[in-house]
Amino acid sequence: MLLQVTHETRYDYQPAVETAQHVAYLEPRAHGSQHVLSHSLIINPQPAQQRSAPDVFGNQRCFFSLQIPHSVLQVRACSLVSTREQIRPQSSLPWETLRDRLRFQAGAAYEAAAEFVFASPFVPRQLEFSGYARPSFVAGTSLIAVACDLMERIHTDFTYESHSTQINTPALQALEQRKGVCQDFAHIMLACWRSMGLPARYVSGYLLTQPAPGQVKLIGSDASHAWVSVYVPDLPEGERWVDFDPTNNRWGWHAPGADYVTVATGRDFGDVSPLRGVIHGGSRHTLTVGVTVEEIRTDSPPAAAPAHNDAPQTQTQTQGPAAGMSQ
Repeated sequence: MLLQVTHETRYDYQPAVETAQHVAYLEPRAHGSQHVLSHSLIINPQPAQQRSAPDVFGNQRCFFSLQIPHSVLQVRACSLVSTREQIRPQSSLPWETLRDRLRFQAGAAYEAAAEFVFASPFVPRQLEFSGYARPSFVAGTSLIAVACDLMERIHTDFTYESHSTQINTPALQALEQRKGVCQDFAHIMLACWRSMGLPARYVSGYLLTQPAPGQVKLIGSDASHAWVSVYVPDLPEGERWVDFDPTNNRWGWHAPGADYVTVATGRDFGDVSPLRGVIHGGSRHTLTVGVTVEEIRTDSPPAAAPAHNDAPQTQTQTQGPAAGMSQ
C-alpha cells in the first residue's frame, strides 16, 4: 500500500509565548515492512534552530526552537510511506525460556531487549497487572501464542470508549475500569507483559480507516494510534520484534498490517509523544490536532477497516513563567 499521512498541530496561546523549545516525533521510521518515500515538516513561525537526529531507540527526533514572541504555533508533517503485508512469523520458543534468559546473571552477555523489561513512567510494575496476565501464561506456551491470547483477552474484556481516559490516566485505573482508548490498551498490555519478566515496546503511528458506507472521508478526522511490539529472539536477526494491537485484535511482523504506519517506538507514550516542549509565557493555550491517512495507490483491494485508531493527544500546561507542554 502507498499511504499519505498528514498530521497538523496548532497551538493558540494567550498571552503570547516569548520563547519555546520543542521536540517532535512525527517522521515515520523504516523497517522490514515499511519504506519512507518522503517526509517534510513545516513549522510556523519559522524556527531559529531546527535539527533532526536519531534518538536512543532509533527514532527520528526533530528539535526546534522559537526565539520570537508568537501567539500561534503550527506544525504540519507530511509523509509518503510504502507498506507491505508480511507472512506472520512462526516461533516455538516458550515464554519461560526468554524470561529466565533475561534474568540478571553475573558475567552473562548483554541483550539489548532487556531494557524493555523494566517499569517506565506510564507502565508501572504492580501486582494487578501480573494477576490479569497470568491466565495467558500457560507453562510451555510459545511467546507468540501467549501474546495472541493476552491481546485477544484485552480486546474482549475492555470497552473502547473515547474520552473515558486522559493522557495522564494511570494504566492501573484503565485496568480497573475496563475501558479506555488505544493508548490505555497498549500500556496495559505492556504492563502485563513486563510483569512476567518479558520485554515489550510501545509503538506510536497511524492506521488507515475507511468511512462508513455512503459517507465521505473527512480531512483531518483520523488520529494517531498505538500498539505493542514484543521481543521473540528465535526469529532471524533484525526481525525479532512482532507487533500486537489489542485495540483491534490484529498482529503481524513489524506491524499488524499493511494499513499501519509506524512512527516511533519507546518504553511508553512519554518517550514518543508527537510534540512536546518547554515554553516561556503563554499561560493558557488551545490545542487543535488533525490527522489524515489516505491510500494513494494499491495493487490489491483495501483492507477491512479496524474499529478504532485514536490515541489521545497530550495537552498539559505547568503554571509559572516556564511552562511545559506536550502533545
